[in-house]
Amino acid sequence: MSEKVSGDLFDLKNDPRLSMYLYRAGFGCWLLYIMAGAPFLGILRYYRTDLGILCFFMMVAGLSASMVYDYYHNASLYEQKKKWLAIGYAVLAALIYFVVLDHAPAEVVRWLAH
Repeated sequence: MSEKVSGDLFDLKNDPRLSMYLYRAGFGCWLLYIMAGAPFLGILRYYRTDLGILCFFMMVAGLSASMVYDYYHNASLYEQKKKWLAIGYAVLAALIYFVVLDHAPAEVVRWLAH
């Protein structure tokens, strides 16, 4: 029986649990991000940016997983989520480009001007 339960978790077409778990993990990272700014958790301050980006990644992954379920079970909700997924991926790409890869916004402006 446990094999069936673990198999169903990754059956995105028929089981929305994985998307809920990803949303919850993203929310937990967001809470850690907020707490990392507190003075009594100064040791986490170094990881604050990483927690913020991980939070956003988990939320976008949760939205992606829930869209698979909605594609088969709720077409109108799927259509509504499509635009938010595109916006989420664009913001995530910008966060990674500017924060993780440490590129300056001026470089992008110069690249677009050519």
